Amino acid sequence: MRPVIPYVTAALLFGLGVYGVLRRRNAVLVLMAVELMLNAVNLILVTADTTVRATLPHGGQVFALFVIVLAAAEIGVGLAIVLQLYRLRATVAVDEVPLTEGTDRPDESDRTGQGDRPEEVAR
Repeated sequence: MRPVIPYVTAALLFGLGVYGVLRRRNAVLVLMAVELMLNAVNLILVTADTTVRATLPHGGQVFALFVIVLAAAEIGVGLAIVLQLYRLRATVAVDEVPLTEGTDRPDESDRTGQGDRPEEVAR
């Protein structure tokens, strides 16, 4: 087997994954892009294990198994976060996720320096 073909395929998969993470706004599609990148790493690990004879037997395959377990855990936690985000915001757009605590959705009163405290609203 020529190791060039799996390496090029892995590079293309990883490139598609990076493009998906950088360009997509839907959280589910971002998770799918991360899975593409992890699968590219698995392909590299298994190909390197078959082409390079190291002192550790089947080292690449063992590491690939660990990556598969890590990917399963990542999907479980990631989908739980996406479902909770959908319940709270009714959207899974990554752009609309507040990154700091206490920043809900800014409205016009927050930009002018006036808060929405009840005593100011009652006036």
